[in-house]
Amino acid sequence: MNIKITGSGCYIPTEIVTNSDFTKHVFLNDDGTPFPLPNEVITEKFYDITGIEERRYVTDNLLTSDIAAIAAKKAIEKAGIDPETLDYIIFAHNFGNVKKGAIQTDILPSLATRVKFDLRIKNPKCVAYDMLFGCPGWVEGVIQAQAFIKAGMAKKCLVIGAETLSRVVDMHDRDSMIYSDGAGATIIEATEEEGGILAHASATFTYDEAYYLFFGNSFNKEHDPDVRYIKMHGRKIYEFALSQVPKAMKECVDASGIDISNIKKVLIHQANEKMDEAIIQRFYKLYGQKAPEGIMPMSIHKLGNSSVATVPTLYDLLVRGSLEGHSLAKGDVILFASVGAGMNVNAIVYRM
Repeated sequence: MNIKITGSGCYIPTEIVTNSDFTKHVFLNDDGTPFPLPNEVITEKFYDITGIEERRYVTDNLLTSDIAAIAAKKAIEKAGIDPETLDYIIFAHNFGNVKKGAIQTDILPSLATRVKFDLRIKNPKCVAYDMLFGCPGWVEGVIQAQAFIKAGMAKKCLVIGAETLSRVVDMHDRDSMIYSDGAGATIIEATEEEGGILAHASATFTYDEAYYLFFGNSFNKEHDPDVRYIKMHGRKIYEFALSQVPKAMKECVDASGIDISNIKKVLIHQANEKMDEAIIQRFYKLYGQKAPEGIMPMSIHKLGNSSVATVPTLYDLLVRGSLEGHSLAKGDVILFASVGAGMNVNAIVYRM
């Protein structure tokens, strides 16, 4: 028995927000004072560091659970399964459903429950739950699905990663330009086909790192102090990622028994182009090698950082042949990797 992704789907929101759209914003320092550079310079420097040209936002009528259900339906259709046969729905997100203009999240009922409702699944044995694991949530959900299947507790699982970060950003914070919305979903199944998940690695670092990402006040001191927004210590996150993610990737590859030269693609969380490139270089350096050209497909340039949705969306685009210059064939080995709030890191070696 092997454990494979038998279907995938994603939802890419329709609202395109370009870097030039941020030139009208009033960017502030964390103490509320005006940021000393013109917005045109800020956006240029932002692009040089992150590689982000555009990001996608959902329309006002959509919620995180809505776009998750759209991606889930696509994954179910691709896998060709009856949704009534699903044993688990594992929904990774971090902020729940946040309506446009609202100051509270809505997680009652859980978002996984809402997706099960939207899919019109009657089977009460299909267990639906949410998971909060930062940006690596989808990867961790796949690891949990694998564990359920290995333990004989499940045969088919739906694993979703979805977020609407546009609803929780502080528009006076330059970091708001990083974030975007999106959803990705996959069906994980026990199968007799060759390939599947070969190894995984996962870790949580909290002793010094727990609050590298957090909910904090707007940089605009005139805003309601009881309303919070996603905030991060970018430099600390960058240094942490470069230190810990390559180690987790190597641990995973070594456990799989796959030679590093046989890795066809590395699908890494789309957080920041410069950071991801540095992670890849350090990972290959651990093997005394240079990263092969074209090893790392990217979607961040046009889609931004949609947290838990980046990796499953990247995978779906890749298997559908929607990433120019990149392709996968049966038997190819890929490496998933992610890092995010917690601080959490994880990786999976997977054979197509």
